Amino acid sequence: MSLLVDLKEPHPIKSYIGSVSAQWEHFADWKRINDEGEEGIISLDTMVRGTCTKERLLDLIENFTLFQLVRGGMVKLIAKNHQYLGVNNAIKPLPNIQQVQGKLGVFWHTQGSGKSVSMIFFAQKILRKIPGNWTFLIVTDRQELDTQIYTNFADANVVTEPHTQASSSEHLKQLLQEDHRFIFTLIHKFRADKGTQYPKLTDRSDIIVIVDEAHRTQYTTLALNMRNALPKAAFIAFTGTPLIAGEEKTKDIFGDYVSIYNYKQSSQDGATVRLYYENRIPEVQLTNEDLNEDIENLLDEAMLDEDQELKLERDFSREYQIITREDRLDKVAKDLIVHFASRGYKGKAMLVSIDKATAVRMYDKVKKYKEVYLKQLKNSLTTAQSQEIQDLEEKINFLETTDMAVIVSQSQNEVEQIKKKGADITQHRKRLIDKTENLEEKFKNPDDPLKLVFVCAMWMTGFDVPCCSTIYLDKPMRNHTLMQTIARANRVFPEKNNGLIVDYVGVFRDLEKALAIYGSGAGGTVEEGESPAQDKSELVALLRKAVEKMLVFCKDKGIDFQQVLLARGFDKVKWLKDAVDAILVNDNTKKDFSHLANQVLRVYKAILPDPVANEFSQTRFLLQLLANAIDSQKLEVDISQIATELGEILDSSVAAENYVIDEIRASKLIDLSQIDFETIKDKFLSGRKHTETARLRNALEKKLTDMVRFNRSRLNYLNKFQSMIDEYNSGCVNVEEQFRLLLEFAKSLNYEEQRTIAEDLTEEELAMFDLLTKPEVNLSKKEESEVKKVAKELLATLKKGKLVLDWRKRQQTRAAVRLCIEEQLENLPEIYSIETYKRKCDQAYQHIYESYFGSERSVYAA
Repeated sequence: MSLLVDLKEPHPIKSYIGSVSAQWEHFADWKRINDEGEEGIISLDTMVRGTCTKERLLDLIENFTLFQLVRGGMVKLIAKNHQYLGVNNAIKPLPNIQQVQGKLGVFWHTQGSGKSVSMIFFAQKILRKIPGNWTFLIVTDRQELDTQIYTNFADANVVTEPHTQASSSEHLKQLLQEDHRFIFTLIHKFRADKGTQYPKLTDRSDIIVIVDEAHRTQYTTLALNMRNALPKAAFIAFTGTPLIAGEEKTKDIFGDYVSIYNYKQSSQDGATVRLYYENRIPEVQLTNEDLNEDIENLLDEAMLDEDQELKLERDFSREYQIITREDRLDKVAKDLIVHFASRGYKGKAMLVSIDKATAVRMYDKVKKYKEVYLKQLKNSLTTAQSQEIQDLEEKINFLETTDMAVIVSQSQNEVEQIKKKGADITQHRKRLIDKTENLEEKFKNPDDPLKLVFVCAMWMTGFDVPCCSTIYLDKPMRNHTLMQTIARANRVFPEKNNGLIVDYVGVFRDLEKALAIYGSGAGGTVEEGESPAQDKSELVALLRKAVEKMLVFCKDKGIDFQQVLLARGFDKVKWLKDAVDAILVNDNTKKDFSHLANQVLRVYKAILPDPVANEFSQTRFLLQLLANAIDSQKLEVDISQIATELGEILDSSVAAENYVIDEIRASKLIDLSQIDFETIKDKFLSGRKHTETARLRNALEKKLTDMVRFNRSRLNYLNKFQSMIDEYNSGCVNVEEQFRLLLEFAKSLNYEEQRTIAEDLTEEELAMFDLLTKPEVNLSKKEESEVKKVAKELLATLKKGKLVLDWRKRQQTRAAVRLCIEEQLENLPEIYSIETYKRKCDQAYQHIYESYFGSERSVYAA
C-alpha cells in the first residue's frame, strides 16, 4: 500500500492511496474516515486516520487486498474508500442474522466503481472473521453477468473448486445440496415444472445469497422458487443503480440500504471518470401539430380490437417510425463517422440502436459514409496548410485502421425477419460465432483495430471496457437501462479524462432525471407518505378477493376449479376444452373472463417472491392455462392496412427530407375454397359449439380483413359481418343460428374471392375494375369489357414507368401518376359523365396512393 501527496494542489494538499505497483490513474483519495462521513482537518489527516490506525490498517491488509489476473498479468488491488466502508457496513447485520430475518440489505454502488470486487471483499472477510460454514450463492439474471462475476472471483483465486458455476437446473440443485464455498448461477436455473412448487433443497441458515442487479427478476416466480429452495438463507442485493420510486419492494425483500455510493460521489472521488453529454439530434420538424389526434382518429375509425391496438402500439409507435426512417439514419451515420474520427481522445465507441435490424442497417450506412469521408479527407490533404496536414493524416490513419462489428444476440428466423426490414445479418452472425475471432476480447484490447461496435441490448451490462470512451445513443431509454448503458463509458483508463454520451434520439430529459436519482443521497427514494407501494397484507387480501370473483364467474359458467385441481391426464384436458367452450359463449363473457383473469395474474405477480404466493400457485397455473387456451383460438392479428395509413399520417406530419417507413407485407392468406363446410358443420354438431363458432369467426375475420385491404369495394361484407357479430352478442340469435349464418357468409366470401376467375382479372385488376364500376355505374356487357381493358392498361402503364421507388414522396412523381390516371380514364365508355369521370380519377388516385408504395412494392406483393 502506498500513500502519495500531491503538492501541486493549491489549497488543501491532496493525498491519494493505491497499491505500490498501481498506475497513477488507479490511485484515489480517501474522503471519509467512517460511514458517518467524518473528515479530518485536511486530506492527509483524513487518509491517515481512515487507514493507518492499527485496527484499520490490519483490516485493509488482511481483508481488503487481493491479487487478480487481468490482461497483461497479475495486479494488486487495494480497496477504495467506498468499498472499505460499504463492505464493513454490509457485514454488520451478520451477527444478528436471525433478528433481521435474513435481510442483509441493499448495497448500491454506482456502475464502474468496482461492485464485483466489493463482492469478493464481502465474502472473503465473512469467511475469515465470522465463524460458520458459510456458502455464498451469487445469482445474476444474464449469462454475460454470470460469466463476468465468476471470472472475477476465479481470477482473484477466491474460487478454487472446479465446476461450481451451475450449468443446468439439475446441476444447481446438486450444488446446493453439497458443501461448497461459492456457487454461481443464473436465477433462471431455479425454474420448475408448470403448476408445481419448487422443492426445498436445504434448511441451512449459513447460506448467503448475493443477488447482482436486483431490479429485474426479484419479483417473479423464479425468485419465489429460490426462496422455497433456501427458506433459511440470508439475502443481500448488490446493485449499480438505485431503487427509484416504485421499487421500494426491493427493500421489503432485501432490507434497507447498507451502503450508498452514487454517481456524483464516484465521479468526485475519481473511482469513475466524469461523463459529458452532447446533443446531436437530427432536426425533425413536425408540420402537423395534430399528429397525435390524427393517429387517435385513425384508430377509432379502424375499429381495432384490444389485441390489434396493443400490437399496433408495440410495432408502430411514433418514436419507432421516426427513429428508423431511412433519411434520418443516413443523417445520423454521416454525422457519427465525422464525430467518431474527430474526437480528442479516440477511445473505443458503441452505437446503441433501437433494434437488431437498425443496428445492422447503421453498420452498413456508417461503412458507406466512412469511405465517403475518407475520400473527402484525402482530397483536403492535397490543398491543406502545413498545420492541418498532421490532423488530416491522423484522421485518415485512424479511419483506415478502424474495424467495426455488429454485436446482437441470436434468435430464430432472424435472417428472414431482419431482411424484411432492409438488412442482412448473415455476415455479422458468421463473425459472431466464429471461434477463431473473439470479438469481446478484441473490443476490450485497446490496441486492437475493432474500435466501433453496433449494439442494441448485448454488452449493456456486465461488460467492462475501460478504453471505451464514447456511447452514441440512438435508442429511447430510461432509468436503470439508461444508466447501465452510459456507464459503459465511465471506467478509468490512461489518458481518458472523461466519457462522452452523444445523444441522437433525445433522451436528455430522461438522462437528467436518471442522473438526479443516480446522484441523490437518498438513493432516489420518495418521502414518507408519498410511496405508491401497497402493504403486502393488503395485496394478499386483494388477491384472495380477485380469486373469489374468478371462482364465482367460473361456477356460473359450469366450471368447477376445485374439481380440476384433482384431475389428471385426459380428465384435465377434457375440463380445459369444456371450460374454453363455456367462456366463448360470446364476446362479453370472454371479455369478463379476461378482465378477472388479468386481475388475478397481475396481483399474484405483485406479491412475488413472498412465500404466501405458494397458496395460490395451483389456481394461478390453471388460470394461466385456461387464458392461454382461449388466446390460442385467435389468429394473428393483421394491422398491415392500419400500418400503411399510420405511415401516411407520419409522412404528412414529419418533414425531415422524406423519411421512409418500412411497409408490412401481407400475412399468409386463408384459402376459403379449401374449406370443407360439411366437415366443419359435423364438427360443430358433435363437438363444443361455442369453440367451433369462435374458430370459424376468427378465420372469417382474418380473411375478410385481407380481402378488404385488397379491394375497398368489399366494405359492405365487413359491415354485414360486424352486424352479425353484434346481433349474436346482444342475444338476438343463438349459437346454432350464428354458426349457420357464418357458414353462409363464408360461402359468399368464397364466391367473392373467386370473382377474379369469373371476371378474368387479377386481384389488383379486379380492385380497379370494381372501383370504376361501383356503386353507381350500370354497364352493358360491351361496356364492362371496355372498362376491364381500361383497368388493365392503367395498371400496366403505371407499373411500367410511373410507380418508381418512393414515388409518393416527391411532387413530380405524384403529379405524373395523377396525369397518367386522367389520360387512361379518358378511354372509359361514354356513359361516364364528366362528374363521374372526375370522381373516378380521384378515387383511382387515392387507391393507387394507398396500395402501391414503389417499384414492385404494394399490398398485392407476395
